[in-house]
Amino acid sequence: MANMIRLDIVTPERIVYSEDVNMVIARTTDGDIGILPGHIPLVAGLPIWPLRILKDDGETQLSVCSGFIEVLPEKVTVLAACAELPEEIDVARAESAKHRAEVRLQESNDELDTKRADAALRRAMIRLQVAGQAKMKQ
Repeated sequence: MANMIRLDIVTPERIVYSEDVNMVIARTTDGDIGILPGHIPLVAGLPIWPLRILKDDGETQLSVCSGFIEVLPEKVTVLAACAELPEEIDVARAESAKHRAEVRLQESNDELDTKRADAALRRAMIRLQVAGQAKMKQ
C-alpha cells in the first residue's frame, strides 16, 4: 500500500469516488499538479476541468465542475460542486447543454448572463471530453 494514496471525491449530493489510487493529476487555479503518496499538504481551488486518476489497471478521468482539493501525505479529498464518472455522463444531455450555452453566448448582451453561459459551455465540453475518453478506451 506504500505506493497508493486514498482519493475521495465528494459533492453536496454524494460520495462520487472513494478508492486507493497510484496518482491524481488535477488542474488547480494555480496550474496542473501531480499527486503521489507522500505529497506535501496542500489546499487549492479547482476550475471546471477533468480530474485524472491513475491506478495499476489504467487511467480514468472524472468531470469536475469546480471546487477544492485538499492534499495530505496519505489522502486526497476533492470537494466539488459536481463530479461525474464517465459512465454516468448523459452525452445527449451534455450536447443539448452545449448547444444552449452557445446560443446564449451569441445572443447575450448581459455580462452576468455571458459568464453563466460560458461556465455552462465549459461544463458541457468537459463532460463530453470525459465521456469521449471512456469510449476511446473500449
